[in-house]
Amino acid sequence: MRRLLPGWPSRLVPALPGLWLLLFVAAPLLVVAVLALSWAAEGVPPFALPWAVPGQGLNTEALALALWDGYYRAAFLDALLVAGGTAGLCLLLAFPMALGLVRAPARSRPLLLGLVLLPFWTGFLPRLGAWVGLLRDEGWINSLLQSLGLIEAPLPLLYSWPALFLGMVHAYLPFAVLPLYTALSRRDPALEEAAADLGAGPWPVFLTVTLPLALPGLAAAFLLVFIPAAGEYVIPELLGPPEAQMVGRVLFQEFFQNRDWPVAAALAVLLLLVLLVPIRLFQRLEAEP
Repeated sequence: MRRLLPGWPSRLVPALPGLWLLLFVAAPLLVVAVLALSWAAEGVPPFALPWAVPGQGLNTEALALALWDGYYRAAFLDALLVAGGTAGLCLLLAFPMALGLVRAPARSRPLLLGLVLLPFWTGFLPRLGAWVGLLRDEGWINSLLQSLGLIEAPLPLLYSWPALFLGMVHAYLPFAVLPLYTALSRRDPALEEAAADLGAGPWPVFLTVTLPLALPGLAAAFLLVFIPAAGEYVIPELLGPPEAQMVGRVLFQEFFQNRDWPVAAALAVLLLLVLLVPIRLFQRLEAEP
């Protein structure tokens, strides 16, 4: 066998990542792109491929509708605003957490990092179900406030914008803590000590030394949260208000409720194109030493 296939393991192993990307990244993207150019039709599945409709060819109506219709543009705008707000809130919470991890004693860091990663050890839906139980009208928060006499009627906590951001931040906070922890752990503490020896107080040291050194980590953390949050569907559906028609919810509705698969695929293609810029920025940040 070795004589028939000389050196085949050394050629096969480098080809495995490319084969994996071809099968599980490029092929699904090609299917979605073809679906976006297909024609809506009655039946199962509810579309006709471009070459299966005589005299029609490619259908660009779905892409044009997803690009120019005000409803879909509003869905994209809401998704980007929520993703940006989620990333910003995650940075505000993640930076002091990462700084505390870096400055903690070495023997306690594994435990603290484990606590940061603890949400990943629990299923995504059970975590959201816990928030639903806490925020609903008969939930623990309203029950506690009523028992203390602070409110008379339950507060509308569930299906609101605060509940949406609460769930988003809870889900994506570890994605911001870890790159910030990595960036801060690479900094040279001697620079902060030198600034303090020259008479700088804690805030000047933070603003002139610590924060500039952490900027690449901040940018990476922002993008690492922003990119998946822009296409989020489950959290807005379970915790968000009805008017939070983000592109993930709209895509789901077009696919499963309206059964307009070409429009749903067109929305997915446009979302990918929108996210190519932050994805490329994240790749450049990761490539920098």
